[in-house]
Amino acid sequence: MTRTAAWVDDPFAEAVRTGRGPLWLRRGDGVRSRLDIERWCAPAAGADHGLLLRCVRLAAPVLDLGCGPGRLVAALLALGVPALGIDITGAAVARTRGLGGAALSRSVFDRLPAEGRWGGALLADGNVGIGGDPDALLRRGAELLATGGLLLVEVEPQEIDQRCTARVEGPDGRIGPPFAWARLGAEATARRARAAGLAEAELWTSHGRRFVALRKVSKVGKVHPIG
Repeated sequence: MTRTAAWVDDPFAEAVRTGRGPLWLRRGDGVRSRLDIERWCAPAAGADHGLLLRCVRLAAPVLDLGCGPGRLVAALLALGVPALGIDITGAAVARTRGLGGAALSRSVFDRLPAEGRWGGALLADGNVGIGGDPDALLRRGAELLATGGLLLVEVEPQEIDQRCTARVEGPDGRIGPPFAWARLGAEATARRARAAGLAEAELWTSHGRRFVALRKVSKVGKVHPIG
């Protein structure tokens, strides 16, 4: 019997291949929320530009954790910023490469290139939920960054700190296998990040989306805001 893997060959992978939805994230309590697959498959726009601007200011290579269809990787490369995307979904990696971006089929928890030397890393589009264990994910993000590097995280617009089981649901009603997920607001993200050696450097909202910049700090020294 063939088993379906979440995000790899479930409705998400098919939506990435076609660039079309609708697509939903259905939680274990039955509540479902729309996944913005059409925006993810389109060129970077709107609030994406704030992320891109901050990456340009870093003047350092950027790692996109859970790059999806690759719009941010492609946009960064067009701006002259070295960038690498990683994603467990083969269709996402293929689409990113098709846009001219560099991408690897890896989990964030796999061994990755240049660990501890990245100037920036992205957890956009709700990817702070990856694995359903934000503490482990934020620690991993800190491991990947150089001291002083930034982890740019998209958080929920409202304050929430929730772990759940979820499935991806496609337009035909097909539902993928369950996986662990998490939803965090800015306060919960910053609080959990401190234990990982990451300190809040900036908080901003754009086009209805909310973001927090977390800077990797050494054991001594001050955290400087983004300027």
